[in-house]
Amino acid sequence: MFHKGILVQTMTSIKPSARIQKIVPFILLGLGFILVNASVYYILRNKPPQADLSAVPVKVNYPAPELTLSDTEGISHSLAEYRGQVVLVNLWATWCEPCTKEMPALQTFYEKHKDDGFVILAINDGEPREDVLQFAEEHDLTFPIWLDPTSIATTQAFKTIGLPTSFVIDRSAAVRFYWVGAIDQKTLEATISPILLEEQ
Repeated sequence: MFHKGILVQTMTSIKPSARIQKIVPFILLGLGFILVNASVYYILRNKPPQADLSAVPVKVNYPAPELTLSDTEGISHSLAEYRGQVVLVNLWATWCEPCTKEMPALQTFYEKHKDDGFVILAINDGEPREDVLQFAEEHDLTFPIWLDPTSIATTQAFKTIGLPTSFVIDRSAAVRFYWVGAIDQKTLEATISPILLEEQ
């Protein structure tokens, strides 16, 4: 009887410890969840909003590629025709969200500088003419748009796969800058305006 009482007392003293052992993993999981969320908050709280981000131009210097495509009216054009002007080649598509996002900045910059020997050649990557025309109308685009049904501008001439990708070609037909992603008005001014002031 004495031994049985000791056994019962021992079992009773073990039960709370066993309960704690079962609860500990849930407590640790909860603490881990809180720590992860706190870490994410502290990392992101000083990050600028996505809308404020802009592509970063990369300085280069190589001859512009040869490229001939047709515009939305079916008229054939080549890059060589634009020698003597500063050209922004913009590779884009209507389904590309960053492409759509940067169009207002491109249109504004074009309107401001088109009389300074500047042109934007927006080369659409592989879409039907009707879709491109509808997009241009909806976004009030007035700069030239070329159609590239077989993606030769992206895969062969400029050798890029990302959209949007842009290339700045100076008056002597040298590629001076390129960037991948959407650009803003301020970055366009800082990158292209000095080139517009250069003599050929």
